[in-house]
Amino acid sequence: MTPATFRVTPQNLLSYLLSAHLSDSDDRITVRELPGGVSNIVLMAEWVDNPLRRWVVKQSLGKLRVLDDWVSDQERIFREAASMSLLRPFLGDDTLPHVVHVDHANYLYVMTAAPPDSRVWKDSLLEGECAPPVAHSAGCLLSQLIRTSQSVPLFYELFADRHVFEQLRIDPYYRQSALRNPDVAKLMDELTQDSWKIRTSLVHGDYSPKNMLVRGTKIFLIDFEAVHWGDPAFDAGFLMSHLFLKAFRRPSLSRIYAEGVQEFWKALRCGMEPKEIPGFEAMTIRHLGGLLLARVDGKSPVEYIQDERTKNHIREAAKQILRDRPPAVAAVASVVEEHLRELQS
Repeated sequence: MTPATFRVTPQNLLSYLLSAHLSDSDDRITVRELPGGVSNIVLMAEWVDNPLRRWVVKQSLGKLRVLDDWVSDQERIFREAASMSLLRPFLGDDTLPHVVHVDHANYLYVMTAAPPDSRVWKDSLLEGECAPPVAHSAGCLLSQLIRTSQSVPLFYELFADRHVFEQLRIDPYYRQSALRNPDVAKLMDELTQDSWKIRTSLVHGDYSPKNMLVRGTKIFLIDFEAVHWGDPAFDAGFLMSHLFLKAFRRPSLSRIYAEGVQEFWKALRCGMEPKEIPGFEAMTIRHLGGLLLARVDGKSPVEYIQDERTKNHIREAAKQILRDRPPAVAAVASVVEEHLRELQS
């Protein structure tokens, strides 16, 4: 497909909705841009006279908004929309958005928004709140996604291609951080190769607190642009890496985040048969190490950790996990705790 010449903005969205027959001329609609994304333009449209009608418009970018050179196929937006439409009947209408409209010419789609009283889990975590029931819900939801996809052959058929995942995760996260840390480059390469051989279930690819809008303990999951059929341990390691990163940001609250990791892992494992995915815990731990390193030295480092001393402790913890391959998630927590104590000394 050719690149889109039209780029949606808060200023032209109302005209777009009208031309696409998604709104009426007498509708009163407010528009605002949603923060946080580097790979898409994301706008919220809210109907003044109908508070329950809230839509999100998402358009993919070919070049991502980061300092490093980072590009990705814009067609990923259509795989994202398709995955949510297919998963919604299985995971629940209150768990995933409803896709309202897909525009192939302009690489965008329109979906329903989360309930207005929902809160991004990342925001709660950054404020020092890590309710164990929410972490439990995240584990249950991931296990449900894994098991559901394994029972429906269509998911493998439609999402077997991993090109976008390589563009958005493997290259900018693992390969880039390996280049910047030659002492563990071989271990990062082995992690990439071993994970690439695993084709077990659907993988979200960005199973992060920033993509979880929480209402009570219920999670509304978004952002499936890196979705593919592959190694589900990546999602598990991804979520836990974010919880541990929050602990490095606020070491005095590390116990809270550690409890979140425990609850997430316990719920995830309870939702799966013990031998359902051989080597799942071992691969999760390896991904956790790789992702901790990637969020410091990859193309998309976390924005909330700027202190070099903290970054160095994250690097050392990540490298220790990659080298030693702790036998269980609980042992990984001990490694992190050791570095947190050193950070506070």
